[in-house]
Amino acid sequence: MAAAFDPWDPAFLADPYPAYAELRERGRVHFFEPTNQWLVPHHADVSALLRDRRLGRTYQHRFTHEEFGRTPPPPEHEPFHTLNDHGMLDLEPPDHTRIRRLVSKAFTPRTVERLKPYVRGLADELASALVAAGGGDLLKDVAEPLPVAVIAEMLGIPESDRAPLRPWSADICGMYELNPSEETAAKAVRASVEFSDYLRELIAARRKEPGEDLISGLIEAHDEGDRLTEQEMISTAVLLLNAGHEATVNATVNGWNALFHNPSQLELLRADHTLVPSAIEELMRYDTPLQLFERWVLDEIEIAGTTIPRGAEVALLFGSANHDPAVFEDPSRLDLTRRDNPHISFSAGIHYCIGAPLARIELAASMGALLQRAPTLRPVSEPVRKPQFVIRGLEGLRVEVG
Repeated sequence: MAAAFDPWDPAFLADPYPAYAELRERGRVHFFEPTNQWLVPHHADVSALLRDRRLGRTYQHRFTHEEFGRTPPPPEHEPFHTLNDHGMLDLEPPDHTRIRRLVSKAFTPRTVERLKPYVRGLADELASALVAAGGGDLLKDVAEPLPVAVIAEMLGIPESDRAPLRPWSADICGMYELNPSEETAAKAVRASVEFSDYLRELIAARRKEPGEDLISGLIEAHDEGDRLTEQEMISTAVLLLNAGHEATVNATVNGWNALFHNPSQLELLRADHTLVPSAIEELMRYDTPLQLFERWVLDEIEIAGTTIPRGAEVALLFGSANHDPAVFEDPSRLDLTRRDNPHISFSAGIHYCIGAPLARIELAASMGALLQRAPTLRPVSEPVRKPQFVIRGLEGLRVEVG
């Protein structure tokens, strides 16, 4: 076990990639006692296990907590788990297949393509406002408002109701960190209750007056006999909001922070805006917004001679996989012209991010708008990194326009 891997150490959080290199050098799988998980750092193994049906995001479709050797969550956490456990990210087939099929109708290439003008217009508006102010916080002024507005628009959440969405999401996502505290759990429970109550009211309103939004579409599918429960509708809406903006927000600020620390690459991008698509892929690889993804071992597996029993949990290290020199030449170097870039920032297998095409459009729109409107954008100060490991982001990113 590489001693440098310490997901609660500020030095590790500032730059986890050297510790990942140690993990990869020392082996293909490591037991990490503080979280009772098996860490998997290599790209080939992470990629394979994401597609391995002997692993799952849940075990409750096959086992009780007791049969699986796990302690049920505390009763006071129940509102969070009810909300989380009915979303497709934490379901396995057949429920996952049924819900994903319904939701995927909202993420067809044609639907996403139709959103392009709206996304680009909003990105341009946000970038222009930043320039008019002479600068500001790239996180709060551009990175957050864009994806939150887009997914809220898709769900049919009125503009006047959107203020609590980001705080609710942040509190709920706190539970995805390693060994969350009771304070974190209490915040997640409160946000789960408030968000669920709001969505119940919205669903009731859409039943009376359907619109062209996704929630109305899910209600219609339910009424046509696809057996989508109200709780599944609520959990799906929350998942889409959380997943639909959390990674995009962090990819935006992580990406610009990386560009500011690699001025030659930033100048290359400013000189050639056609690099935006490959830049987005490289920035998501270089400083991965989701560092770790967990899976339960449903049936015993073996990695490099190490048997991992049923009931164990594996932690697939996306950030490490994206820096594996067996796959990426000179992985610690930011290279916006990198062509062979099979990063796994959007996961893989049946849980591959359904919103990946939309996320790419949002990232391209905000980056393109900032390159055009603020070609001299520069940081005001070194940003503070959030004290979380799994979801990697910044507290803010202060910038100015020369």
